[in-house]
Amino acid sequence: MTRILILGGTSEAVALAEALHADCPELEVITSLAGVTRNPVTGPGTLRTGGFGGADGLADYLLAESVDGLIDATHPFASSMAAHGESAATKIGIPRIKLVRPMWQRETGDHWIEVDDARSAAEVSKNLNPACVLITLGRRDLEPFLALTGLRLVARMIEEPENPLPPHATLLQARGPFSVADEHALMEEHAVDLLVTKAAGGNATQAKITAARERAIPVVMLRRPAMPQGPAASSVKEVMDWIADQR
Repeated sequence: MTRILILGGTSEAVALAEALHADCPELEVITSLAGVTRNPVTGPGTLRTGGFGGADGLADYLLAESVDGLIDATHPFASSMAAHGESAATKIGIPRIKLVRPMWQRETGDHWIEVDDARSAAEVSKNLNPACVLITLGRRDLEPFLALTGLRLVARMIEEPENPLPPHATLLQARGPFSVADEHALMEEHAVDLLVTKAAGGNATQAKITAARERAIPVVMLRRPAMPQGPAASSVKEVMDWIADQR
């Protein structure tokens, strides 16, 4: 490999770019971002922003730019991009690996209610009859909750939503990582008695899961979508070992 494309947008993608810059300076690294976040955190190397136009568009880009290795370090819920990456790499015959953060593991005291999508999460939340719901799904999955009445919503996200929130909803703009103490303070301040989140995994936002457990707050959790076929890694080190094996 001489030129690698990282499909990024996560802290793992940044850490990988930094590791490659430090340990494999002979490799040219390009990180591609979807462009959804206005002020993204990025690592060293060349930065590309915007979509590709599906799997075929990505394949065309890989060929045009002479990319000979693809690392999908997108969010675990970026299922379309993951599928496009697998398809494009297979089509042109270059190695590809998916870097996906480990899932959180249930512990004693956890009360998780797993659902498939945001609309189902909103319906379950309504039936639980909470006083205040902390929602950490991101702006794209907020809409089903805005019609819920008779409760308060606290929506935490990196980017503000396109439309103003209704009076019963409070917007918190923040980027992780968060500490357990901070999550306890937030839940205490707003009297949160239900958490709605995605099964994102990793360390950056695990504190909310810990705080919910310690406060005996139920968690409505969106299940992860299935990963595409092909090699996968759960850490930057595993990806670095995979790259070494390809060279």
